[in-house]
Amino acid sequence: MSFFDQKSRFISKFNSRYLSASQLSWLIIFSIFLFIGTTVGVAQVKIPYKSGFTLQLLHTSDQEAGVPALKDAPNFSAVLNALKNQDANHDGKPDYPNTLILSSGDAYIPSPFLFASDTVFGGQGRGDILILNALGFGAIAFGNHEFDLGTAVVADLLRAKENYPGTKFPYLSTNLDFSTDKNLAKLVTADGQEASKIPHKIARNTIITVNGEKIAVIGATTPTLATISSPGSVTVLPKEFNDHDAADIAALAAEIQTSVDTLLTKNPEINKVILLAHMQQIAIEQKLAELLKGVDIIVAGGSNTLLADKTDRLRVGDKSAGTYPILKKAADGNPIAIVNTDGNYRYVGRLVVNFDANGVIIPFSIDSKISGAYATDSQGVAAVGGKPDAKIVAITEALKKVIIAQDGQIFGKTNVFLNGWRGDVRTQETNLGNLTADANLAIAKGYDPKTVISIKNGGGIRDNIGIYSFPPGSTRSQDVIKLPPQANPVAGKKEKEISQLDITNALRFNNGLTLVTLNAIELLAVIEHSVAAIAPGATPGSFPQVAGLAFSFDPDLPAGKRVKSLAIKDKKGKIIDVVVKNAELVGDHHRIFRTVTLNFLASGGDGYPFPKRERVDLTSKDTDKSKHTGLATFAADGSEQDALAEYLAANFKQIPFAQEDVSPTADTRIQNLKFRKDMVF
Repeated sequence: MSFFDQKSRFISKFNSRYLSASQLSWLIIFSIFLFIGTTVGVAQVKIPYKSGFTLQLLHTSDQEAGVPALKDAPNFSAVLNALKNQDANHDGKPDYPNTLILSSGDAYIPSPFLFASDTVFGGQGRGDILILNALGFGAIAFGNHEFDLGTAVVADLLRAKENYPGTKFPYLSTNLDFSTDKNLAKLVTADGQEASKIPHKIARNTIITVNGEKIAVIGATTPTLATISSPGSVTVLPKEFNDHDAADIAALAAEIQTSVDTLLTKNPEINKVILLAHMQQIAIEQKLAELLKGVDIIVAGGSNTLLADKTDRLRVGDKSAGTYPILKKAADGNPIAIVNTDGNYRYVGRLVVNFDANGVIIPFSIDSKISGAYATDSQGVAAVGGKPDAKIVAITEALKKVIIAQDGQIFGKTNVFLNGWRGDVRTQETNLGNLTADANLAIAKGYDPKTVISIKNGGGIRDNIGIYSFPPGSTRSQDVIKLPPQANPVAGKKEKEISQLDITNALRFNNGLTLVTLNAIELLAVIEHSVAAIAPGATPGSFPQVAGLAFSFDPDLPAGKRVKSLAIKDKKGKIIDVVVKNAELVGDHHRIFRTVTLNFLASGGDGYPFPKRERVDLTSKDTDKSKHTGLATFAADGSEQDALAEYLAANFKQIPFAQEDVSPTADTRIQNLKFRKDMVF
């Protein structure tokens, strides 16, 4: 690297607040070299610093394998192993022998991928765990999706059984108390043990020794866990948590700090600490970084934030959401690095950083040409000369056979791309959101004809139905071409057909449907809650997708006072009832509206304030598939997947669905007044 490249990198990475007294002396030396270089034209000058240890951290989060993982997981292994074994100077030794592989959680999610394991490996999600084992993760933090199917499934996946090895790594979380849950209490082990000695176990923290150097790894999970997943009787700390409340963030930091301090006190020789923090919004990890002491690196999780350098080649259509890494000043005055990548096996994160003799990271040792996000598409694999792991290829091929069989079961057609992008369904109305809300309403009317409203959360939509591509040679997101589902000749599926696989992949949780009764006051409270978490850069899972109503809201107003207009409408768009006008309730406040929602939300999921009275759960708890009625017998009657399949079969089997997805400026059901005028009435 040339002198001027070094200079440019130094200036871009350097921040004077990170310097310790010892590092300041090296800065003076560097300045002398800089003066000499610019004066006499020296071609190569290396930045001098005192380095005690160089670490290569390979990381990810939110693996959440869906159908795309059939290709992306093997590709991920190819990129990961190529980086781990990189030997640029061909001396027969890895360039970075001190390598650590970690994940900050959501390692699996309910999906066709996860459920196919039941057929192939004798248990849901086992294929996911076998892939994680083959990738060589040293430890993983608990995210929220680990608990989506309850703690019994978590226990089943962690434990070793006949013909199934369980997790070859520990799961971590310092702010979850598992002793209160009967399924997981027996898996808890003592903190501060070597990770290699506690596979299949749960701990607050662990130690991973890398070529004789001990590194502390701490886990932390979003305190909103109880409202966004199903953690059973696991105790979540702090018990009260508002991510906008500085006191609550401080309380969370205190929980983490206690774990850090205890581990370091018992192991005074350790001076390198990594926090695996699954906080759902990277803004929270950034706040924690400034409150913690003794932590060097935070691997963020849950937000799917793609941090990348300008030197990183991203997958077509992707954009960087920030510089890799984010550097902050910790509470002890030392620098702290925050890293994250997009999930779903789409990127391998790579941080190569030097620590000084005191275990403090040296920010200007981070080379943007080496550290950053590595795409796992075909071009990314070729760029690093990677080769997919044979074990992972075998796992995905076995799952693929089961999944392809589902792609031949057709329920409808669409002429358009159905938008299930995380960043869209959690911030605006989408055509897939409308379609699924309509389907829920139609099914609910069959149970109770008085049902007029359908409300679901955007976070329950996990993928698109359709594909996206780009013109040859283009990598610009604005050039994206969104297409309906493509043909699958192997499964007998034709272009534009919507299959069982499309449905189960998009609605992976398959929530049951629930009927509730809302009066006007309660309806307004529910809609206010649905848009309360909207903020710049946020993608709250609580954001709604609706049918039977239209409303407008102003995101610049305080949460709880954002709704300006709200009207109940029939399927032709005719107004049935005006509920809110000019931000005021209209008419009898106690008139009632029969509403269909998800059982997850009706039970308080995502913090929704649905009343408990007159609740009717539509999904039968009978697991006997022979008792399923209608055309779609693959999912339980009264579930979201069943509702969408039956609705498609009834309305779009011959005439394709044709509602194009539009921008927020043209949304009609959910009108964001930051982008458009109020046209509810």
